[in-house]
This record gives sequence, structure tokens and C-alpha cells, in this order.
Amino acid sequence: MNITLPILLIEDNPMDVDLTRRAFIRHNLANPLEVLRDGQEALDFIVGWRTGEPAPSVILLDLKLPKVSGLEVLRNIRAHPNLGTVPVVVLTSSAEDADIHEAYAMGANSYIVKPVDFEKFIDVARQIELYWTVLNMPCFSKHV
Repeated sequence: MNITLPILLIEDNPMDVDLTRRAFIRHNLANPLEVLRDGQEALDFIVGWRTGEPAPSVILLDLKLPKVSGLEVLRNIRAHPNLGTVPVVVLTSSAEDADIHEAYAMGANSYIVKPVDFEKFIDVARQIELYWTVLNMPCFSKHV
């Protein structure tokens, strides 16, 4: 199956959204980037997602979101019958052990602390792109 699935970025910081876009553009990412800017918007997306719509290839999730926490968003993603298998990469500024442990306990596939330096951020974006959109084999359920 050769579908260019979207990447879903759940991030409230406009500068981090811009950095992510610029990093993906610099690497000619083919996947469209969809952005949700707070936890409530993410929950609305999850609830409103319809069978037959293309599921994201990967979800990049910040933990420190307004309205609803990233961990609550992760809990809802994992509970969704069709989105529950979508890889979730926590991409956050928190390096706290409790956040890392909780995210993995709730089903995060990866946990990355956001680099402050743009060039390092570019490298992280390239690695996310390479692994999650090129090398990783997504699970296509009969509902997708």
C-alpha cells in the first residue's frame, strides 16, 4: 500500500510548530503535517475521526498542553478502536522521570526531549521522518 499518510502534530507552542514545519520542509517530507494546538482540539479530533479517513502515520505529542494534558490525550488515543495502533512519539520539553515513565506506561512508542538548538531539532525531525514514515511498517486495519 503506497499512501502518503499525514503526520499529526499536537503542539501548543507556535515556535515549536514552526520549527517542526521548517525541519520537515528542509528534508522534503512528503507526508502532510496536520497541527492541533491544544489537548481539547486533540480529543475532538479523536472523537470525530471517522472510519475510512486516513489515520496518521505517526502522532507527535507534546505533554504540556493547555485545556487537556498530553497524557490524557495519549490515554484517549490508546483507547480508540482504530487509532489505538498509531505510533505516538512524545516530543516534549519535559525530561522528568515521572513523565517519561507515565508516557511509556500509557503506550507511547517513543519519548524525545525537544532539543533547543535548531540544527539538533532538524536532526530529530529527520530521524522521526526516516523511522516513522519510511522504515516503520504501519498496521493497516480493515477499518482504515
